Parts: sequence; structure tokens; C-alpha cells
Amino acid sequence: MGARSQLARQLQGYCLVLGAAAVAWLAWRWNDSPAQAVAGAAAVLLGGPIVLGIEFLFLRWLGSSPQVPPPSAGQLLRAWGSESIHFFQTFCWRQPFRWDSAPDGLDAAHGKTGVVLVHGFFCNRGFWTPWLHRLAAEGIPTATVNLEPVFGNIDDYAPALGDAIARMRAATGRAPVVVCHSMGGLAYRAWWRARGRSGDVAHAITIATPHHGTWLGRFSRRPNGRQMRLDSEWLAGLRRHEAMRALPPLTCWYSNCDNIVFPCATAMHDRAESNRFIPGQPHVALAFHPDVLAHCIAQVRHADVKVN
Repeated sequence: MGARSQLARQLQGYCLVLGAAAVAWLAWRWNDSPAQAVAGAAAVLLGGPIVLGIEFLFLRWLGSSPQVPPPSAGQLLRAWGSESIHFFQTFCWRQPFRWDSAPDGLDAAHGKTGVVLVHGFFCNRGFWTPWLHRLAAEGIPTATVNLEPVFGNIDDYAPALGDAIARMRAATGRAPVVVCHSMGGLAYRAWWRARGRSGDVAHAITIATPHHGTWLGRFSRRPNGRQMRLDSEWLAGLRRHEAMRALPPLTCWYSNCDNIVFPCATAMHDRAESNRFIPGQPHVALAFHPDVLAHCIAQVRHADVKVN
């Protein structure tokens, strides 16, 4: 668990500025036009969902893949509503204000298979709070990371991830299951290239990871954003390494309504043990789908049985 989170401070500032702007607009326009005051304040507060809507439009136009059924208009509309709710829960509450509310669970962990949780781009460990509560209820040890600097090179995240895996192995005596959302899956692959050894990981699960990049990566000028451009040279380097030295067993989850990682087939890995499709799920919401969490728990139980 990271002791600090640069992203939490950034998101706290964002939330405070957003709230202040909405209140200022209300105060300025209320006497002249209450309706205009409320509409303007709502527009300020709904900036996130408006941006999400633009992403879904891009997905509709550019996100199709021959291997993936195209989303219907109804699926896209429901996905936009779901992702808007997750936006406020994730970026306006859990990550800025509750990122350290659920601790890692490494006490009395010896002899149990644990889970290492790896967040994605512009996120911190607060992303995983619902997972941490559920896994704790199941008696499964957990460890998390804060991948910082937020806009750094993905290769530079390998030490933090390696430390979390080492802490889990030391606490449990067993190789963990590693669960990664979005860019976190690329951080895991970068760690494997730099430091991974046979037996370090029992199974890896990636959720909405741009294994072949994403169309939206073209708009980023940040190091990790450039690395996630469609079929970037950095991604090609990962594939070349994995052709010579295979990843541990891997499951990839993807959807036809992913508003960040598209075309949709880019979230599939060519050498995965299984690529699993869930229709109608947007980028963040996919990580909290019951089937994904149930699969993780099943992998932990399977690993326990194999060892015992």
C-alpha cells in the first residue's frame, strides 16, 4: 500500500474547484435567472459525464472490431449512464478522499493465496476499495500499489509492482493472483519483462487493458499515454519479449462498450489462456462486474487446491 498519493491531492483540488465554480455560478446568476443559475451549475458539475459521452460517440464511430459484436444504441446509452455513476464514485469520492480507507490485508496470511491489485491510468489504490472489502470478507489476503508519478513511463512502475508481489509472497509463502485494470495490465507485463521469474505469479487477470493500445492514445503527450497508442513500438517490444518468454497463465476481460480501450479487440491478448467477453460494460464498470470478481475468487481457490 502506498503511503502517499499524488493523484489523491490532484483529485481533491479538482473536486474543490468544481464545487466552488458551481456555487459561484449559482450565486452570480440566481437573482437574474434561477433557472439559468441551476442549469449552469449543473453543466459545471456534469462536465465528467459530458466528456464520457464524447468518448462513447468516438467508440460508436471507431470502436468496432471484426471479432467483437458491435454495441447497440441501447447498450451504449446504458453504458454511458453506468460509467457516469462510476465516474463520481471513483474520481470524486474513493480516489480523492477514501483512497486509504481500506488497508491491505496481509495479517495472518500465511498459507493462503493472495491477490495483488494493480490500478490503471490516472487512478490510485482507492479504485479497488469495493474489491478490498469483498476479498477481506472472503478471507483472501490483498496487496495494492499506487503507480506514480501519474504520468510517468510505464516501465518505471515495475519496482512498485514487484515490491507488492514480493510482500505478498513473503506474507503467504505462495505465488499470488495479480489483477490489473486498464494500464495496470501493461505495468504487469512491463514488470514481467524487467523482473519476473517463473513461479512468481500463479495467475494474472487483466480487465479492459489496452494490450494492443487504444485509439485515444493518439491524443496523449504523456509518456504512458504515448506508450498506449495503437500498436506502439513499446507494445511491440512487449510482444517480442513474450514470444521468447511466455507470461504466466493469463485471463483477459473485455467488452464492446469500453469507452477508453477501443477498437474493442485491442483488450485481448494473443497469448492469453482465455479472453472473456462481457457485452455492454464500459471501462470502469467492467472492473466491478460480478463475473470478473467471481473469476478472481475462483482462481484463488484453484491455486489453494493445487498447493494443498
